[in-house]
Amino acid sequence: MKIEEIKNLLREELYDVLEKERINDLRPAQEKAIKSGLLDGKNLLVCTPTASGKTLIAEMAMLNTILSKGGKAVYIVPLKALANEKYNDFKRKYSHLIRIALSIGDFDSADSYLMDYDLIITTCEKLDSLIRHNAPWISMVRVVIIDEIHLLNDFERGPTLEILITLLKQVLKRVQIIALSATIGNPNVLAEWLNAELVIDNWRPVKLKKGVLHDWEIKFFE
Repeated sequence: MKIEEIKNLLREELYDVLEKERINDLRPAQEKAIKSGLLDGKNLLVCTPTASGKTLIAEMAMLNTILSKGGKAVYIVPLKALANEKYNDFKRKYSHLIRIALSIGDFDSADSYLMDYDLIITTCEKLDSLIRHNAPWISMVRVVIIDEIHLLNDFERGPTLEILITLLKQVLKRVQIIALSATIGNPNVLAEWLNAELVIDNWRPVKLKKGVLHDWEIKFFE
């Protein structure tokens, strides 16, 4: 699918950025996401390989909603390093359109200054803390992106993430949840729990090959 085919579904400002980034063709997962209701506010669970275009799916949902309807978007990542990476990337692309904040620090603060920002990148532990401190802007969140949602199975971060998602579903009745992962063992069950459409695709930009290394020589399987 060509990006110009969905031009009428995207805010003009967002479309201009995608053109500037030389995004001409949508990848299979991105096309499936749009057909599954990405731009209509539907919850989605996107399970596709690394580098298959999941972040752009999130960007289209967040920017289109912020620019069209107002409110805020929250992008949840498991690690501070990844939060910094996303913050820098989103600032480069979208700082002329929306106000972007990084919140990964003090767990004993409601960070009321975030009221002035449109997109907030944070970790699940920090967002859990913000909700428990009754951050006044939480009710303004319209889109939540959960990156690496397969960490629900992680014995350290899993319980916090599960409780966080449960809280978000209770507190934000009209929020759109976009969950992203490269690998999920039970995608249908998770999609049902999230009340989300399931988007699965196996396309990847570089084909994977399997092989065995022996005596410093790799023999690839056919």
